[in-house]
Amino acid sequence: MLKGATFIEKSIKDLKRKGEIPLIPYITCWDPDLETTEAILWEMAEVSPACIELGFPFSDPVADGPTIQKAVVRALEHKPTLENFFEFVKRLNDKGYPIPLVCMTYYNIFYRFGLERAVKFALDSGLSGFIIPDLPIEEANPWLKANKGKGLATIFLAAPTSSEERIRKIAQKSSGFLYYVSLTGITGARDKLPEDVLERLQLVKSLSSIPVAVGFGISKPEHVKMLSPYADALVVGSAIVKIVEEKGKKAPAKVKEFLKILKTF
Repeated sequence: MLKGATFIEKSIKDLKRKGEIPLIPYITCWDPDLETTEAILWEMAEVSPACIELGFPFSDPVADGPTIQKAVVRALEHKPTLENFFEFVKRLNDKGYPIPLVCMTYYNIFYRFGLERAVKFALDSGLSGFIIPDLPIEEANPWLKANKGKGLATIFLAAPTSSEERIRKIAQKSSGFLYYVSLTGITGARDKLPEDVLERLQLVKSLSSIPVAVGFGISKPEHVKMLSPYADALVVGSAIVKIVEEKGKKAPAKVKEFLKILKTF
């Protein structure tokens, strides 16, 4: 069975080969509770996303906008621990969960837990990788060393302000996919995306040997239609988290319905 970065890359490429749109949805674990999180994950699996970003709640989510910040506050009420998170992922994978799962959280969480310990727990749980938005490549060597040869994806972010040289370095250190942030600022659904996003995407793809996913602001079928010919995958976060905020325990079916709409635009 495929695992880690290889599992993610194959999932993206297989969907593209089939002519499908590789979506990467994001939800915050424990929002509004763990039972609902699991129900949402199984409903999303039926829409065949490329992989899923599962956010571990952190008290200072500097890259996230108001929608995800509020989700984090709701999730933190359950007093989650990283051990709980890995146990949850393991239970899912023991049940045969078919989609690669990526943990999205902040570096302080792993630093305090222990880098090598986090990698070991991740491997034992069947997690496929990590997105750590506040970890720049210049400071990533301890993390990369802890994960060396283990196969887990470390997905770094490139910004609209990143130079060509920096994008090359980010692509070299990333595994699974490179995450291109479509706009400067924080996460959140937008009506319009930047005018130069397609040009920038083409540049990033030309500098990367692994798949390039684009995120931040993607919330409408029009966005998917515009970006899908240029990106290898599309990350959708705040628009989904908003559904969870509004529907609570009734969110699972609504999230699946929303992703179906995005995939068929």
